[in-house]
Amino acid sequence: MPLADRIAPHSRRGLKACDLRTTRLPDMRVLAAPDKFKGTATAHEVAAAIGHACWELGIDCVELPMADGGDGLLDVLGGANRTSTVTGPLGDPVSAGWRFADDTAVIEMARASGLVQAGGAQANEPMDATTTGTGELIDHALDLGARRIIVGLGGSATTDGGFGAIRAINAIARLKRVELLIACDVTTTFTDAARVFGPQKGATSAQIKMLERRLDRLVQMFMEDFAVDVREIEGGGAAGGLGGALAALGGRLVPGVELVADEIGLFDQLEPQPETGLAPVDLVITGEGRLDQTSFDGKVVGGVAAFAADAGVPTAAVVGSCDPDVGDISDRLVDVEVVSDRFGVEASINEPKRYIEAATEALLRRQR
Repeated sequence: MPLADRIAPHSRRGLKACDLRTTRLPDMRVLAAPDKFKGTATAHEVAAAIGHACWELGIDCVELPMADGGDGLLDVLGGANRTSTVTGPLGDPVSAGWRFADDTAVIEMARASGLVQAGGAQANEPMDATTTGTGELIDHALDLGARRIIVGLGGSATTDGGFGAIRAINAIARLKRVELLIACDVTTTFTDAARVFGPQKGATSAQIKMLERRLDRLVQMFMEDFAVDVREIEGGGAAGGLGGALAALGGRLVPGVELVADEIGLFDQLEPQPETGLAPVDLVITGEGRLDQTSFDGKVVGGVAAFAADAGVPTAAVVGSCDPDVGDISDRLVDVEVVSDRFGVEASINEPKRYIEAATEALLRRQR
């Protein structure tokens, strides 16, 4: 069904099917809420490209770059304004950017304890990789008087159950008096962390068994020290068990996409207006580097589409590539434009912003 036809039941302006190639729609309003295209364009760059395509067609656009709690979280929540030298995942010092403003600290654990910092899966040492640096950043935030700390989990090199982080936090009693929000995009439990995530961190089958035994011992330790059974915490296995460890210290695990949406005001853009009872946007355009089934399991595309659906607003997506096994997604997205299919893989990698903009224009023009 053409997009304009599908928008019409939700539009408070009575938008009718039309040809965007010849008609400007100054009354139409789009919300651009994409994730990054990993390795090629940041979420800010993707949102700007979508926005530019909209403005070229005379369409009002609000740009709200998104993240799901992993890498990219810091960028969409204001970017780093501090840098600290902390213990890297393999024990060497690393320089980690983080944010502190208005009594709130934003920490991306991957910047201190990430697989990239370890040199990738091939260079990683799964048995030794530590979250100590992440704990040091949390401790720095507490020293500065943070009343609220957001920790994004994702991209970790570690399966230490958060033990390194806990040992590095000197002010644990003070941490329990702040609001600690732990953003993640998985529901893996604490004791499953090694089995689920170990292989992508370079762990062998033998190492995975040893890591599982380590996590089992930590379950007992957390119970004895903090009276918290981390086995029962959904998402406790995020970042190799760091999620469970921080929850044992009083943190609250929340879906990263939901936390980001709340922080940047996405829900406000979808909130029904008193005078009409309808949302202030006609269409949401989201996106990411590769669309597959995991896109609808805690990731930005699925999260944004769900939020928009709750508000009665249709969602379309511009993506770099698409898994052919993604299946029927028409119940979630009214349209998908695949940049690499339209312009080729090389073009989409070498000039992503240019072709994301062109793909967005094609998406809008195609819908009558």
